[in-house]
Amino acid sequence: MDHRIHQLHNHPLQQRSLKPAQTANHSAAKSFQTHLQEANTQQPLTISKHAQKRLDERNIQIDDSKWSEIQDQMNKAKTKGVTDSLVVLDDATLVVNTKNNTVITAMGRKETNHHVFTNINGTIVLQDS
Repeated sequence: MDHRIHQLHNHPLQQRSLKPAQTANHSAAKSFQTHLQEANTQQPLTISKHAQKRLDERNIQIDDSKWSEIQDQMNKAKTKGVTDSLVVLDDATLVVNTKNNTVITAMGRKETNHHVFTNINGTIVLQDS
């Protein structure tokens, strides 16, 4: 028996270009992102129990067209990376979570004087014309 190590001739594997696969993955990711954004825009606006209680207590009335406008602006804010936003209306102020399309709390506009809002990273101002 021969105890010498026999050297094998290694043949390097041919490298293939990964650019076509990377391009396919990039376009697939882009279409997924587009699909995700479309799904998010169709998610209905919800009002938390806390926010509904505040709306009722403070007798804040917001009509359906204004809620629709709020949701549209929340979707725009979401595309810009805003996750928690302050929505300022003529007679009310809302704190909303754009990621979950949820109104977190509400207060009358006069209550917001000398008030500090924390944990928000965007503001939406909607005024009646």
